[in-house]
Amino acid sequence: MEVTLGKEGLCKSWQDEFPKETECCRCKGEARIGFVAHERMSDDGEGPYVHEQHPNKGKGSYWLHDCCAVAVYFCKECLETTALYNQG
Repeated sequence: MEVTLGKEGLCKSWQDEFPKETECCRCKGEARIGFVAHERMSDDGEGPYVHEQHPNKGKGSYWLHDCCAVAVYFCKECLETTALYNQG
């Protein structure tokens, strides 16, 4: 797992690029990117990986199925965190 700070991390995604800002999941304010944690984008493919932590058994027991990237945002109004993620 690697971490990339700020806007430079927005492209460290397994799907579309993460947005610079998103809506706070608590107060609906504006949350700005803090960092992106991402798996297997620049290493040799060796784990462990987040998706290996729990089985994905479907509804009621969903879990990741592949490597992930998680963008963490901090709200300008309440300073709580909001996270967006995607997987390979």
